[in-house]
Formats: sequence, C-alpha cells, structure tokens
Amino acid sequence: MTASLPRIGIRPRAQRLLSRLAAALVVGSVAVGAALTTGASPASAATDEPTETGGAVTLALSTGSGATVAPGSSLLSSVALDNDTDAALSAGTVTIELSTTRLPDSASLDAWLDGGTSPGRFRAVATEATPAVDGGSTATTEVIVDAADLGALTPGVYPLRATLNGATSEGEEGEPVAQQASATTVLVVAPTGDHRTGVIVPITATPADGSLLTSDELSTLTAPDGALTGQLDAVTGTTALLAVDPAIPAAIRMLGTRAPAGAIAWLDRLENLPNDIFTLQFADADAATQAHAGQSTLLAPQELAPLLQPADFPLPEAPPTPTPTPTPGPTAAADPALPDNAALSAIRGAQGGILWPRGDLTDADIAHFGEQLGDGATIIVPSSSVNRPGVTRGTVGGQDVLVTDTPASARLSAAVEAADEGARQREIAAVAGHLFYAQQRSPLVLLGLERSETRSPIALRAALSAFASPDVRLLTALTAPAAPVTLTGTPDEGRAAAYEAMLQDEQRIETFSSILEAPAVLLVPERIRILRAIGVGLDDEEFAESRAARTERVSTTLRSVSIQQPQPVQLFTSAAPLPVWVRNDLPWPVTVTLSSTPSDPRLDIQPLTEVTALAASSTRVNVPIEARVASGDVRVAFRLIGPNDAPIGEPAVADVTLRADWESIGLVILGGVIVVLFVLGLARTIVRKRGAAAPS
Repeated sequence: MTASLPRIGIRPRAQRLLSRLAAALVVGSVAVGAALTTGASPASAATDEPTETGGAVTLALSTGSGATVAPGSSLLSSVALDNDTDAALSAGTVTIELSTTRLPDSASLDAWLDGGTSPGRFRAVATEATPAVDGGSTATTEVIVDAADLGALTPGVYPLRATLNGATSEGEEGEPVAQQASATTVLVVAPTGDHRTGVIVPITATPADGSLLTSDELSTLTAPDGALTGQLDAVTGTTALLAVDPAIPAAIRMLGTRAPAGAIAWLDRLENLPNDIFTLQFADADAATQAHAGQSTLLAPQELAPLLQPADFPLPEAPPTPTPTPTPGPTAAADPALPDNAALSAIRGAQGGILWPRGDLTDADIAHFGEQLGDGATIIVPSSSVNRPGVTRGTVGGQDVLVTDTPASARLSAAVEAADEGARQREIAAVAGHLFYAQQRSPLVLLGLERSETRSPIALRAALSAFASPDVRLLTALTAPAAPVTLTGTPDEGRAAAYEAMLQDEQRIETFSSILEAPAVLLVPERIRILRAIGVGLDDEEFAESRAARTERVSTTLRSVSIQQPQPVQLFTSAAPLPVWVRNDLPWPVTVTLSSTPSDPRLDIQPLTEVTALAASSTRVNVPIEARVASGDVRVAFRLIGPNDAPIGEPAVADVTLRADWESIGLVILGGVIVVLFVLGLARTIVRKRGAAAPS
C-alpha cells in the first residue's frame, strides 16, 4: 500500500489533519532536506501493511539530514522500521531501489510522493538485513549505496524507494504472518552554481475575543514554553525574513507598566534580532479583500489611545535642579503623553512599504495598492498568481512585486505543521524537489510560510537551517533583476461581499455606541475584530465561520440593551407610577431615553424619560401616568432612543387596564350613604322627642 498525503494547495490546518489521519493508519514517512547551496536534497515516505494482531509495520527511508549528494558520490541512507503491532517482528531484509528516470516537473514529483506514480523502471542499488523488532518498538538500519551502484546521475530529481521483505510476526492462531512495507522518497542532485533561497516567516497571534491580546494571553504566549517565544527561538540564528503582525507589539505597549515582564522581554528580543523584519497589516487583515470591495483606503484600527489607562504611563522623572524654585501655590499634576497608534504598533528596524495579501490578486489590485502606499511599495504574491512563475522579482504596471514559489511554500508550511516526524519529513522532501525545479528558472527563490500559530519551533528551525540561505536579505530580493509579469488571480467576490456587510454592521454598531459615555470602548475592539475576520490566514471554511461569528456578535451587541417585556397593569387610581425595566448586558453603563406612547388619550403618560442603566444589570424606571375619568384597556408602547435619536433594541408594549372612575363613583356612593344615614338618624331623633313630649 502506498502512502498518500495532502497535495499542494491544501492549507496547513487541513494538511495537519490529514497527516494525523495518515499517522492513525500508520502511513509513516521520513524525508531529508538538503542544503540548497551545495548539492542534493532527499525525501522519503513510508507505507505499511496492518497485521491481524492490530497495529501496523511502518518503514521510513532517509538519506541524511542536510547531507549533500553530488554526482559520483555514494549515498548513506537510514531505514527506520517501526513495529506498532503487539507481536514481535522477525528479522528480514530491506532493498533500496532507484529509478534513473528523472521526474520532469513539480506535478510528477507530487504524483510520486503522494500517489507512488513514477516514470521509468526501478533497479535495486542496495540490500541490507533488518534486525528483529519487538512489538511497539523501532529499529534503525544504516544502508550505504556505493557510487558505482548509483551510477552517473545528472542533476535532477530521482525517485527512490525502500521495500521490506522476509519479516514475519505471529498471528492470532500462532501462524507466521508476512509483513511487508515500503517507503518512497526522492533523491535530488542539484547542479553546481549560486542558488539561494529566502524564507519569509509570518508571526501572528489571535486572541480569544478577536480583539487584542490580554495580559494573561501575552503571559502565556511569551512564557519560556509559549508559542511566540518558540517562534523567536526557531528563527534566532537564521536568516529568516520575519513578517510580524503589529497588533502584537500594540497589545504589549498598551498595557504600559502592567505589561507582563515576559512580553516586554519578548518584544525587546524581537527588535534586537538581526533578521530583516517587515510588518503585516494590523491584525493581518487581507488587503486583497478590501481592494475587491472597492475600498479607497486600507482599513486601519481606530485610535487606541482612549483605551489606555493614564496610570499605566507615568510621567518620566524630571532631572533634579541645583536650586529649587519656590512656587506660589499648588499646581495640578500633568497627564502623561499617551502614545498614538504608530508608536504602539511600531517595530524598531522594520522595513515599511511591504504588503503581503492573499493570492487572488489582479493587475488592478496592484495598481490600487500603489496608489495607497506609494510608488516605493512592494507587494508579495504567490507564483500561482503570475503568468511567469520563474520570476522572483517582477513589475506590474511599474509596481514592484516579490513572487514566492507556491508549491515549495505550501510543502514547507505543511512540514512545520505536521504532527509526526514521518509526515514532516515527507513534506521537507517535497520542498527539496520543488526547489530544484524553481532554481532552474531563477537563482534566487523566495518561500513564504502560510500564517500559522501552531507550527513546531523545532521543525521550523530545522527547515530554516536546511533551506534559508545565509546571505539572503530583503534587500537581496528587492534589488534582484525585475521582469514584467501579469497577475492571473481570480478575486474572491464572496469575501468582498462579506467584508462590505461587516462594514455596514460596523455603522450600526457606531450608531448604537452613542449610548456609551466613551464609545471607543466598543468601537475600537469591533474594528479590530473586522480586521481579523478578513485575515489572510483564514481558509474558506474558517472565513465562513468567522463571518458567521461576526454576524452573531453584532446581533448580540445590538440586542444587549432593551426593554424587558412589561407585565399587564391594573390602574385603580387616577395617578400612579408605571414600572418599566431596562436591561443592559454590556459591561458599561448606558444612557438612553425611554419613549412612552399610549394608544388612547384616556391615559396621560410622561412621553420621555431619561434612563441611566447600570452595567450588566436591569434598571427599574418609574414612568408617571395619569388616567382621566374613564375606564377601559389601553396599550402603552415603549421604545429606547439613543442620543442621536436612533432606536435602541426592540420596542415593547404594556397592557394597562383603567379603572380611573371607580374612585369618584365610590366617593359619591359613600357620600350618599352618609347623607341617608344622617337624615334617618335625624328623623328618628325628632320622632323620639315628639313622642316623649306628648301627654301620657
């Protein structure tokens, strides 16, 4: 059975899932990436056959990490045999076979590594005995292939495979069960010459709430074992070209003196790296989506200063004066100067004017970016979006573009994301092969890792050590010979439409925020969430989820302040307060106006009542009402209005039953009864007196 792993074009998360699936099926692989400046690069994969006792036997082939195989040299390979069954595996033999028919292009390379399809015939070049392996154990066998057995290999990419034979394990009935496994790889013999590779590594971090990283999140990410620390560990000592999300330094600096010590140290370490650095758009928002939506300028975060706490930015201590000057009276303490967005998100030494959007670009998009960023701007595009994939630096209508090799970049991205070593080495193998073809077209090749926050620091460092040439800087790429190119990308209209809908929702949120004392506490995070919702690193499925979550969040926010449904009211007096409850789910108090409108003139009610609703609570509002001399049912419509007369929340209706004339009628009846009783009493008294005065 031949191993099959994700093809180029699948995003790292999907590749990671498929790699784990392959591991579950025990489809292993081992591959080696060679130094591109010197010679050959190996790659490997493994296949297996499951046993009746459960598990499987995996064979993996490697030709040495970072080794160089020049024409006429021998090959030192390593075969790892993994017995994942419960039964012991007997000794056997492993045979190394080579096809002297070169793989002609990138497509054939993928077909061989992913599907086992290769042109030409294989011949055995070495055979070695394998030891017995206990259940659940692994054994490694070194195999040397002499130069004479390899033959005269001209520069190219050659299929190589290893096959296990003669090994058996005990089945359920005690009978021997033959175990067979094979592994595929490629042997890359690179030509001599000046071939260089630059690797662009994006560094991003997404907070749980989609806005800015919190203090706790920064503490976790910049801890010794944190994800951001691991990324810096991986690139330190390499020539990786770093693309950093400016939202990370902004989140650290916004905390001022409350920023975690580890985060401050991480930012200082980043700014002191000798690597070339440029910044992504804030929150890694996709400029291509914005261009396709017809936006005249790139969306930027709103001013962050309203979210800063002045106490976190103390005034610098003034130098002591030789002779203190008396002051006539007390003076108010000056507020510290709060940093603006540029100061919060800046990275010392970072190069500006570089844009790295998604690949669905057109020539019109490049011209659009040039108008926004200036003639000195450079846009990074994938080779799959240009008509001349062999170009590293191109021009589109006079605008500079840097072109990353798509097949090699995708494979390298999958390599540093792979969950197991076999899958990782398989992708490294593919990188080496794809780079061979790319270097035939251009002596300088750029690779761009896909956005990821889960890549392995160890795998990243190994990949950079193998592929990042020590003398490639941003200036190297920016000053390379340029060739005119045409972009062939197809704009994603669905993303553009979703982005326009997000902007419309933002306008609704802006109107709603007028009920807050400081609208920025709501508007600033919401803008950042929009930027993250159109992030470059989101694949189609993730973007759909982000769009749905964004819609739900807006809906929840707009419903967070509303009138609780009033209960029916019985009014037995001519005047009384009508209780209304205003619910506020926001973490800040709000000020709204309660509008009350009766359906019948028999009820007089205060039309407007200003309400200050406390944060995360329900506030009772007593609305004065007065009933005229009449009875009946009246409906009172309530609605909340913001300072800009915009409706807030959903309206509510209260049913009021009037018995306003009962009070007057009762008084009349009571008065009549009193008069009757008085008359009767008076008459009785008179009758008695007359009776007493008459002669007996």
